[in-house]
Amino acid sequence: MEILRKFKLPGRSKSPIFVFTATGLAFTAVTGTATAVSVFRDSPSNKIATAVEGVVRSSRAIYAISLTVADYKYSLRRLPADSDEYLQRLNEVHSRSARRILKLCESNKSFYVKAGQFVATLKLVPTEYSLALSSLQDQAVPCNFQEIKHVLTSNLGQNLTEIFSSFNEEPIAAASIAQVHHAVLKNHQEVAVKVQYPGLKQNMKLDTMIMSFLSKSVAKIFPEYRFDWLVYEFVKSISQELDFIQEANNSERIAKNFKHNKMITVPKVFWELTTTQVLTMQFCKGFKVDDVESLKSNNLSPEKVAKVLVEVFAEMIFVHGFIHGDPHPGNILVSPGGHNGFSLVLLDHGNCKTLDEGFRRDFCRLWEALILLDSNKIQELGKQFGVGKYAKFFPVIFTGRTSESKSGLGKGMSIQERQKLKQEVKLLRLEDITTFMGSLPPDFLSVLRTDGLVRSITLKLGAPKRTRLLAYAKYAVYGLDYKPPSESDFVEKSMISRSVMLMSYLRLRLILEVMELFQRMKKLKHTIYGFYGQLINGITNSVKRVTCSV
Repeated sequence: MEILRKFKLPGRSKSPIFVFTATGLAFTAVTGTATAVSVFRDSPSNKIATAVEGVVRSSRAIYAISLTVADYKYSLRRLPADSDEYLQRLNEVHSRSARRILKLCESNKSFYVKAGQFVATLKLVPTEYSLALSSLQDQAVPCNFQEIKHVLTSNLGQNLTEIFSSFNEEPIAAASIAQVHHAVLKNHQEVAVKVQYPGLKQNMKLDTMIMSFLSKSVAKIFPEYRFDWLVYEFVKSISQELDFIQEANNSERIAKNFKHNKMITVPKVFWELTTTQVLTMQFCKGFKVDDVESLKSNNLSPEKVAKVLVEVFAEMIFVHGFIHGDPHPGNILVSPGGHNGFSLVLLDHGNCKTLDEGFRRDFCRLWEALILLDSNKIQELGKQFGVGKYAKFFPVIFTGRTSESKSGLGKGMSIQERQKLKQEVKLLRLEDITTFMGSLPPDFLSVLRTDGLVRSITLKLGAPKRTRLLAYAKYAVYGLDYKPPSESDFVEKSMISRSVMLMSYLRLRLILEVMELFQRMKKLKHTIYGFYGQLINGITNSVKRVTCSV
């Protein structure tokens, strides 16, 4: 609290401006919303209750963010940015702030949990934040079934007994914006019914208004702390997820893109039982993709599953240009059986992204350059992506090595490379990171988030880093020459395209293997020279000792 007084930031109970701000934003959001989903929330008394709750939630957010900004400002003051003490203090502030933001998300729930999950998947945020906020992935409290039932009947226009022969009132899954129930239709078809929580649009308007207000306020006080791009991307993402009609369309588009791939299953949509707030799909059995014990008990290789997973998402990114934006383990199931022993079931298509065609092709070129460590090409593409000098960090972000690396693909960095990188990172300030992130095209941020989630799953499955890198390289090469064939000549053109892709990929692999062979020969040469030098020194010393004794 001493920090707050010195900095003249509002305390929890001492600033009327603090309370008025929260109150004004809450009432603006509530009264400016057209209608809530549930009739239980439409009465004036409930609107007032919602506004009061909004004041409490807004106050928590304003207090937590104000304290966090003050913590960074005063904990790091007068410390040289390139000093070890600065880095140590910065890590301590990161840890404190991450715990503070986690507590805020847990207290405010709803879209704050969703926002925390969103930030946790961005691998460019400090590790302390991604580790702390990743615990929010499984934190969702199911809604009372009576309210869920009202959403169902008001959207479907019938009583549940008229549509379903059975409907399990206990949800089989719960997330921050919806929960899923297992049911059986009158024709004995098993379905999964996803139901949106009532009053979400009202809450979203308030929560995103507060987030936007805070990000702009922080940016005005401290220009180096710019996170408005993060709020913008989150609001855009969550707005799409609240429209289940859009999610159903996304699901069918992904199903069409992979209809010739027997390793992929996308649940069928029951359109007659789908609205903006209710989504009814085919029920698919399986277990989470990162459940290693279940994989092994079903005699499935975790590495093989990881290989299929990365190839699926590589094809989405580099070829289709239409990506599933939230591939956390709960949204990808492994279903044992079939010709290849298993298939991947892709769920929850609310957060999908259509990539700009120019971006898709440039991203293919970037990955080809990353694999070959073509620093000139990486820098050139960095200018096109709008990040300028920061493009030199692309190899570290995506492949785990620098552009000057002497290590083989997937081998990481040498000790010397790590030390050099550490010195470069020391010179980076927080405003450098926020400038870099804010300069990236929105498509880049979407891909970065998806790649981060896929990477964490493959890591848990124990797949070598090289598996992901080579899969991305293969589909990047394929994506450069890809033109979607028409339905009539799909088979013929698809075979030709894949043949061209294979030849291009083999060429890339040959170049890569030759590069790594030269690196190994260099290392062998240095080893032989070192051994030879030690041998000569040993012989010389022995001769000297013999001469001296004589």
